[in-house]
Parts: sequence; structure tokens; C-alpha cells
Amino acid sequence: MNINRKKVFNWAKAIIIIYCLIGITLYYLQGFFLFHPEKLSSDHVFRFSTPFEEVSIPVNNEDTISMIKFFPKDSLRKGVVVYYHGNMKNVERYASFAESFTKHGYEVWMEDYPGFGKSTGARTEKKLYDQALQVQKMAAAKYSSDSIIIYGKSLGTGIATYIASITTCKKLILETPYYSIPDLFNSFSLIYPASYMSEYEIPTWKFLQDVVAPVTIFHGTNDGVIFYSHASKLKKYLKPSDEFITIENGKHNNLADFETYRKKLDSLLQ
Repeated sequence: MNINRKKVFNWAKAIIIIYCLIGITLYYLQGFFLFHPEKLSSDHVFRFSTPFEEVSIPVNNEDTISMIKFFPKDSLRKGVVVYYHGNMKNVERYASFAESFTKHGYEVWMEDYPGFGKSTGARTEKKLYDQALQVQKMAAAKYSSDSIIIYGKSLGTGIATYIASITTCKKLILETPYYSIPDLFNSFSLIYPASYMSEYEIPTWKFLQDVVAPVTIFHGTNDGVIFYSHASKLKKYLKPSDEFITIENGKHNNLADFETYRKKLDSLLQ
């Protein structure tokens, strides 16, 4: 009997140690799981099919915001779409989406987060907010609030919602949003207390409650990165006039392939 108890105790101890080691590893590697940047050298030459201008915004001695402004092919401008992209690579990955907006006469301003592309500096949640706000203020200096559309994709949806919650704009459009980062982590690490372990919060649900502008959300039912059920929890924070557009069979990175998405986006931009 004592031998069996000792075996049980040893097994329990081993399980606890393994659990703790995995938890510690997940905590210190969460930035690796959340962000997948691709840095570019300062002399890298961008090549895009859409007319563009590269802008470098010095913040301090360590931090610089790299941003691309995409332009309509004609000189008539309706306004600007301030586009906060996802967690992969840099603006080169998302540049092809600019044409969806420039064809309607909008400029598209797309910044890279710290450590992405040519943007420099250490990355923190506060810095994501502060630098996103700096870009929005630049847009507000050129365009009136009723000509500014804030657009967020994936990781950028929480940042976009934060900006829309503290500034005025024409519309907020979110593509594949999440409830919060801890909620997102909980999807993949059910046995760990992600709400306490997460270094990043980005509570989209909380910011959404302070957004006065009309909100449109797009999400696919087959999204394997940010599950549809998690995004659906944002519905209760939408205003009666806001929209949650479900894309049947849509995945995380292919909503632009669906006519439902394209038609609705076109109608929002006309």
C-alpha cells in the first residue's frame, strides 16, 4: 500500500512539474506565438502595383514607425482608410488589400508595428496603441472625421477598435476580430489560466462599447485561427445599427474571395 502511494505521489509530482514547466515556457514564448514579424532593412525597396509613398516617422531615438500610403490612381480622394494589419510579416503581406479601397477613391495608410518591416523599437501593448494613435492623428490632420475609415484585420482589429473608441471616424470595419488576447489564448491552452498569464490584453470587447461610429464586422464560420464562436461574443456589445456579417465557410485569410464580403465592403465605401 505504501509503495502504491509513493508511486502515485511520484506521478503526481512529475505531472505538476511538467505542467509548470510547460506553463512557464508558454508564458515566456507568448510573444513568439502572437507575433510573426518579418524585419526589412532600412534600404529595402518596396514595389507595389498601387501608387504609394513610403513614410518614416521618427518617434524617439529607438522607435521609428514605417508606414506606406497607398493612393487612388486618379486625383479625386474621398478620404483615408487607416488600416491596422495582422500579425504576420509586414505591409508587403497586406498591400494587395489596398486596392479594395483605392478603387473607391480612398487613400490607405498602413503602418508596421514595432519590429515589423522597417519599424523599429521594442514592442509593448501601450506602444501598439500609442503609435496607432499617432498615425490616426496624422490622418485627422489631413482629413475630416467623416472621411476617415478605421479598418482592422486579425491582430489589428483590437488596435483599430481602441483607436475608434477614443477618436471620431466615419466607420469602423473589423475583419476576423477577437474578443481579447487572453480569450484567444484560452482557445489553444485550455488547461492554463490565460487571463493571468497573458502579457497582452487588447480587450476588443471593452473598447467596442465606447465606439460611437457605425461598426461592421466580418467573420468566417471556418476560421481556424480566431474561432467564429469567440468573435460572436462581440455581438452583445454592438449598437442596434451595427452589423455582424457571417461569411459561411470563410476562413481566416480568404474572406476577400467571397462575394458576400466584396459586395458589402463595396457598399460601405461607396
